[in-house]
Amino acid sequence: MTHEQAEPLRDGLKRVAVALKEAEIPFALTGGYAAWARGGPEPDHDVDFLVPEDLAERAAQELARRGFDVEQPAEDWLFKVRFGTAVVDVLHRTTGSPLAEVLERADEAAVLSVRMPVLAATDVVAEKLLALDEHYCDLAQVLPVVRALREQVDWETVSARCTDHPFAEAVLFLLERLDVLSSRA
Repeated sequence: MTHEQAEPLRDGLKRVAVALKEAEIPFALTGGYAAWARGGPEPDHDVDFLVPEDLAERAAQELARRGFDVEQPAEDWLFKVRFGTAVVDVLHRTTGSPLAEVLERADEAAVLSVRMPVLAATDVVAEKLLALDEHYCDLAQVLPVVRALREQVDWETVSARCTDHPFAEAVLFLLERLDVLSSRA
């Protein structure tokens, strides 16, 4: 990705994070940019934040009040914030652990010179694996992230959370066979 492509996403990331901080709405950076903040490859399509479900409407209203273009897509688990060409997804549901627990495990880090909560590597990887299904199974997006974060991840926890999720279990098996991680317990 070129600097010209990355800059709008990075700017949107910073502006939304600062707005949520100033509004005192609990949040955490998640998805590809959370992985990037922890050493993974930089994503090229959007930025993702998590907010508590009971504060999602307030977050959308606050961001709209600050001049962001906020839209509600058909999905009922997120809203989108557009800032120029950048898209920031604000999610208020997760596929894995309860959102409150995920937010609690996030730790503060400087991302592009803005201090903000960033999802733990274990949660980033688990969420990415649990999002895989028959409609979305792009391992070319998942494997580089998992490989980059592998030493930061509690694989026993990821394995337990991925039980009974065949696509996630298949990726874990593949990672073992490729020697990206050692055999799981």
